[in-house]
Amino acid sequence: MNIVSLERNTAGLDISVDCWKELGNVTCYGNTVTTEEIRERVKDADIIIINKSPMNEETLKDAPNVKLICELATGYDNCDLAYCKSRGIKVTNVRDYSTDMVAQHTFTLALALSQKLMHYDNYVKSGAYSAQPGFSNFDVPFYELAGKTWGIVGMGNIGRKVAKIATAFGCKVIFHSITGKSTCTDYPQVDMETLLAESDILSLHCPLSDLSRNLVDREALKKMKQSAILINVARGPVVNNADLYEALVAGEIQAAGLDVLEKEPLELSNPLSQLKDSNKLIITPHLAWASVEARTRCVQGVYENIKAFLQGEERNVVNP
Repeated sequence: MNIVSLERNTAGLDISVDCWKELGNVTCYGNTVTTEEIRERVKDADIIIINKSPMNEETLKDAPNVKLICELATGYDNCDLAYCKSRGIKVTNVRDYSTDMVAQHTFTLALALSQKLMHYDNYVKSGAYSAQPGFSNFDVPFYELAGKTWGIVGMGNIGRKVAKIATAFGCKVIFHSITGKSTCTDYPQVDMETLLAESDILSLHCPLSDLSRNLVDREALKKMKQSAILINVARGPVVNNADLYEALVAGEIQAAGLDVLEKEPLELSNPLSQLKDSNKLIITPHLAWASVEARTRCVQGVYENIKAFLQGEERNVVNP
């Protein structure tokens, strides 16, 4: 089997992908950007490993041998599933490899913002603490999680993990299911209006779809508490970045922590790039999924998906 990895670098060069070589003739490209590059590099492939590269008729029409596409990720919105199915091409993803890390990062952002950690770290490092006469300083108010309402959009594996941790902190957890099909009964399920109005912290853990795109826009932000903190570790387009900027500047919500943006990397044209106050906004470069442990599990997950396919078994197929 000719196995082509179009974006090997997305696993990180510190993580070995040598296990893939047990399964076939592997060709790795660090990154693949253009449609022309994709078409040229996959034309002789039997199996393609991708992360963000689009897989559709335009990129696959000159690749007659492709039998399997493996996402080096959980999301698969870059794949035209209907076209792949029409070609008999199976598409797989890796599930639950980053749950622990994404949940951890959710709380890293929430705690940093609610406790104003950046402000107090800078206060000490600036020399202001050493220059003051007292033993303590708390000039910017900060708050406990205990007793707060933690709202969640998307009660999948990550949402459930976050809910469990939030409960351990003493939060009341409520959630909203965009599709209305959630079977979770461990926490109260509410409509979006209630979620926005009652959440002290609102974290997003839903996949990107027509239902979730632009979910948190100007109208939604105006319905949130002024003291609320928004956390987005889902997909960037779930939150309208321009509307969020306006809400933060106007003080319509307290703060936001983002690991994802509408377009990545952050463009200078994105108004959020202008907001330098880390008490209001913390942005991390789409790394919530990327602990060493999680990336290792992801690479291994692709290996297991290919191995199963070669043995005639279906594993993590998203277009059966």
